[in-house]
Amino acid sequence: MYSLDINFLKDRPGQGNQVETKKKSAIPAGDKTPIYIGLAAALLFPTLLGGVLFYVQGQNTNIDGEIATLEQENQALEAKLGDINQKKQEIAAIKTETQALVSVFDQIRPWSAMLQVLRDRIPSRVRIEKVNQIAPETLAEGESTANTAGGIEISGSARSFNDVNDFLLSLQQSPFFKSTAGKIVTAELADGPLPEGLPEGVTMEPPKIVKYTIVSELSDVPASELMRELEQKGTVGLVARIRSLQRTGVFQK
Repeated sequence: MYSLDINFLKDRPGQGNQVETKKKSAIPAGDKTPIYIGLAAALLFPTLLGGVLFYVQGQNTNIDGEIATLEQENQALEAKLGDINQKKQEIAAIKTETQALVSVFDQIRPWSAMLQVLRDRIPSRVRIEKVNQIAPETLAEGESTANTAGGIEISGSARSFNDVNDFLLSLQQSPFFKSTAGKIVTAELADGPLPEGLPEGVTMEPPKIVKYTIVSELSDVPASELMRELEQKGTVGLVARIRSLQRTGVFQK
């Protein structure tokens, strides 16, 4: 027996073309959107990147400009700071010089005042023949002294050794002299002068006197603290100058 195997599908007209068409249209047209998005992103990315780079370069330029401006301001401030420091140094130097001058000025002891002190304190039986000023560096031979006012050397005669001692003690009580620095350098007996108007042919033995030398240091108390004593001794000019400087603040009252 024979069997027939007939494929009607194959023989149907147009069936093969329909199958092929279905295969070709497996991806619908609406599904191409991701492709377009990818293409758009690929085209926009360089543009965006260029914009970002342009923005960054602009910011760098602005920052560089700000840095240059700040550097210029910093240089100007450093120049002003240098001027300020120089002025400070000049002011400090002026203050130092002023204080040095004030220190010297404050140790002034006018001779008119010193001689008046000697006249006020000399005993009646003591005579002064010579007064010398002693510089601070030679005040005490071989000894250092911090006294910048110096001292005086007084030479003369007295009726006795006690009179010489009284004179020294009187000087030590004065605020113009150091109370513990005075000393009698020499004191020795000598022939005194004969009285005047002796009759002719009359002879007498010369009286004995004491020849002395006293050295005393001037007080290192500033002159600005001896205003009342200076006024009492008639030193008006020095007192007026000190008061004028006190008003300016150089001397501390």
